[in-house]
Amino acid sequence: MDIVYASLKRRRPEPARAGEAAEVVGALWAHARPVDGLEHASARSEDDRIDLLLYLLTRTPSDPEAPGAVQRAGALLARCHRASPLLHGRYLAPDGCPAPDGGAADDTATVRDDRSG
Repeated sequence: MDIVYASLKRRRPEPARAGEAAEVVGALWAHARPVDGLEHASARSEDDRIDLLLYLLTRTPSDPEAPGAVQRAGALLARCHRASPLLHGRYLAPDGCPAPDGGAADDTATVRDDRSG
């Protein structure tokens, strides 16, 4: 299993709302696809961001072109941010997520891989 840490920055710093972490995890599950390999997700809200731990199935290295855990987590976050009014309205787009004008978004999320066996 691969563990990926991600953090989405708030558009405006504000106190975390009750149930916010559960709403974000619910949005992730709503937009997850089998290819993402999402097995579990947890979240923790802060005043300036939401921190996420995404637990993804480890893919076999037989296909060197297959996206790694960080790429799959990034694709899931970008897809979720585009499709979820909650995430789109409250948080900045993740790194590499296209901006509405078609360019790349800036000053955005952090995604980091943390391998576990």
